[in-house]
Amino acid sequence: MRKDILYLVLVMQGIVFLARSNAHSTHLGGNKLDEKLAFLKELTDANGIAGCEKEVRHVFKKYVADHADEVTQDKLGSVIAKKVGIADGPKIAIAGHLDEVGFIVHYIDENGFIKFKPVGGWWSQVLLSQQMTITTHAGKRIHGIIGSTPPHILTAEQRKKVTELDDLFIDIGVADKKEAEAAGIRPGDMITPYLEFRELENSKYLLAKAWDNRFGCALAIDVLNQLKGENHPNTYFGVATVQEEVGCRGATTVANMINPDVVIAADVVLDGSIPGADKIKAKMGQGPCIILMDGGTVGHRALREYVMQLADELEIPYQLDVLMGGATDAATMHRAHDGAPAMSLGIPSRYIHSNGSIIHRDDYEHAVQLMTEFVKRFDKKALAHLLYAD
Repeated sequence: MRKDILYLVLVMQGIVFLARSNAHSTHLGGNKLDEKLAFLKELTDANGIAGCEKEVRHVFKKYVADHADEVTQDKLGSVIAKKVGIADGPKIAIAGHLDEVGFIVHYIDENGFIKFKPVGGWWSQVLLSQQMTITTHAGKRIHGIIGSTPPHILTAEQRKKVTELDDLFIDIGVADKKEAEAAGIRPGDMITPYLEFRELENSKYLLAKAWDNRFGCALAIDVLNQLKGENHPNTYFGVATVQEEVGCRGATTVANMINPDVVIAADVVLDGSIPGADKIKAKMGQGPCIILMDGGTVGHRALREYVMQLADELEIPYQLDVLMGGATDAATMHRAHDGAPAMSLGIPSRYIHSNGSIIHRDDYEHAVQLMTEFVKRFDKKALAHLLYAD
């Protein structure tokens, strides 16, 4: 074969290979995501446990910078993006929390294995053999895996037991403690699950870590951006709080700063469409969920009714549920100063408080649509009705 023809054949084969590689990467969510998915990927891929939200905070600020009238930060690190429609109108806060559940380094043993403590609620059964990222105090990312004992050396009785958190360790692939310390690891460093955002087989099913609660942060950002060029008879605060997973601490300081008239806490809710979750009423793909009551808040009745009537008018699907096993930022924000009508709005998410979780894109889009219309319409008259409706 002539050299020039052979060269052309090799070039064409290379082009085909690259095209196939790009198509594969697109399916995994690595390349060529649409603008919305790229935004969600950046938020969920960022690492940030309670007290270490810096990376996520930077992403939040990046996406609100062009559309907010003012972006401020409290002394704990929560972020407030303010947009004024009518200055003397109601003050509306939609709040998501920046932090995800994770861990901190407790100590390094003599063999270089990392012992850790949880930050937020975990069930140890979801952790064995999972990949983790340790972010050092200097910002270096070190990958490792939670070790597990091979079944070959476990007794029948041992196989039935859940391994306790205190017995777990992370293997970062070093020979001893000195090597681990030389890598830059020290007690207090942040540990987060390692999982990259991707679309699943049905592209509306989105897998990522930290949907709890990058969903709420994304909603607060998206509503702000949807208000560009729109009139709204109020002042909107898109809020990203810190330390929700350890007691709604950022929500307390933020609420005292802005003294909102109305609070919507945006957070994920449990999904009842998986095997074994029959008691959970909310189902993925059937719309955002209005929480009637949870462990920290009885949703304000008149506010709930207002949102439900708005959804009915706009033909936006929604669900109702009661969750007694947890609370959201509404638990503290509704008690600031002389109080504020508050409720929680969520979307169902599978496998929360684990290494990865799934949401449905339609639920997210419907939540954005509903909350955007809420802000565009909620005025003094609506607030007065809420305050004096019994």
